[in-house]
Amino acid sequence: MSRRWIQNPNRCSDEYLDGIEDFIEFARRQNPGATRIRCPCRKCNNTLWETIENVGFHLVRNGMIETYSFWNLHGEQLDHASSSNATRMDSVETIVDHNDQVMDIIEDVFPFASTNINNEREDDVPTPIDSAEFEQYEKLLKNANQELYPGCESFSVLTAIVELMHGKIKYRMSNLCFDYFLGVFKRMLPMDNCLPKDHK
Repeated sequence: MSRRWIQNPNRCSDEYLDGIEDFIEFARRQNPGATRIRCPCRKCNNTLWETIENVGFHLVRNGMIETYSFWNLHGEQLDHASSSNATRMDSVETIVDHNDQVMDIIEDVFPFASTNINNEREDDVPTPIDSAEFEQYEKLLKNANQELYPGCESFSVLTAIVELMHGKIKYRMSNLCFDYFLGVFKRMLPMDNCLPKDHK
């Protein structure tokens, strides 16, 4: 079965929609009785579990991870003959630059910044920027570029906050509970860490 559809940028095309149906059918076959499966859309990145119906919606809205052409996390097995030559896709999937993802989010929220910085020419009229909005943008940019603590390569301040807030929302933590654990994590980290002490 050709999986060329995964690379198709037009997520409304018949090829892409038929491909999603093939994937959903494959996932149902390989996971009989399962109500939730890993979602291979670009946002969930095979790390979150969703209902099979929601996975279909996510794949249309967000697109499938472009490198996920061997569906090993959904039950696909390598043929013995091809196993020695096959690329292990599961090792590829885990290489996700969270800083890049956060920068993409910042650019989505503040489109004026990338427009003004990257596309400004002499004959362009600069996009008007609200000073409070720009201040917020600069603060986020600073946190996105600041290490969580000196020498930390895994997280910036912003990616750490985004990960923790994701958990807060997913597991429905109260603000009080979240602030408690934030304080605990802050004390666990090296003393010169930049993690905020509460969610405010």
